Amino acid sequence: MAYTDPKTKIRYPEPKEWLAADRSAQYVADYKPFNFVDGEGVRCSVYVSGCLFNCPGCYNKAAQNFHYGQPYTQELEDQIMEDLSQSYVQGLTLLGGEPFLNTQVCLKLVHRLRKEFGHTKDIWSWSGYTWDEILQDSPDKLELLHNLDILVDGRFELAKKDLTLQFRGSSNQRIIDVPKSLAAGKVVIWDKLVH
Repeated sequence: MAYTDPKTKIRYPEPKEWLAADRSAQYVADYKPFNFVDGEGVRCSVYVSGCLFNCPGCYNKAAQNFHYGQPYTQELEDQIMEDLSQSYVQGLTLLGGEPFLNTQVCLKLVHRLRKEFGHTKDIWSWSGYTWDEILQDSPDKLELLHNLDILVDGRFELAKKDLTLQFRGSSNQRIIDVPKSLAAGKVVIWDKLVH
């Protein structure tokens, strides 16, 4: 059973306790094309619906509901791919909610992106899960991880909130270079990290 830290009120699941197949309604809370805040360069950002971490101070509390927003559709996927095809767009960002509890939606997107654009577009994701938690979890979570370029990992911790951090809300979160980390067998921090 998930453990709730009495001090921070943050939830910690057992490996494979929270599965996308059991939780996800395959809803999208929001889609924001052509933004500059959800990673490096111009991004197309998909905010999936549903998260169980319940971090106090969450900036997107409405998206914790698995039925918030609209169902994921082929039309939306086609629009995202069309937007990604613009030469000035660097890549796709997956946020939420919790992308790793919405792997049905996220894997459709990343597989199609890789098929159409290869590695000319990068994929970033934020997750409340840590790197180590994902490595111990379900095959779908591992598959999503292996398709990412950058993972910003860890729950948002209100006591460690720092608005000056690059692409993070709290100082416990890390910006991880996924391919380098998988190759090294340990976490390798993104080499463009400012602070």
